[in-house]
Amino acid sequence: MANTNIDRETLRELADAGNETALDRLADLADAAGDLGELSGLLDEGSMHAGLLLTRRAAATGDLRELQRISDAGYDEAGNELERLLKAPAEGRREGGSDRPL
Repeated sequence: MANTNIDRETLRELADAGNETALDRLADLADAAGDLGELSGLLDEGSMHAGLLLTRRAAATGDLRELQRISDAGYDEAGNELERLLKAPAEGRREGGSDRPL
């Protein structure tokens, strides 16, 4: 059986050499650790998988500014999610949150 316990240093070296799968694996590790800074850095490096993971987190919390930032960084689906949230009925946005305007 193959060793699937690859260390971060090896993944980083592979990602730096252009291996997108290694970059995705780093994003998964950062997501599992809750390291949003690393995920953001990976998005800045061009990891669309990091963009997906960040978008999921931002959408779950309704963080419109973060969705805009992710979209601006190149992950288009964040822009789609932002538009979806902005077009949602006002009552849906207020549930469990603030009644103040956005």
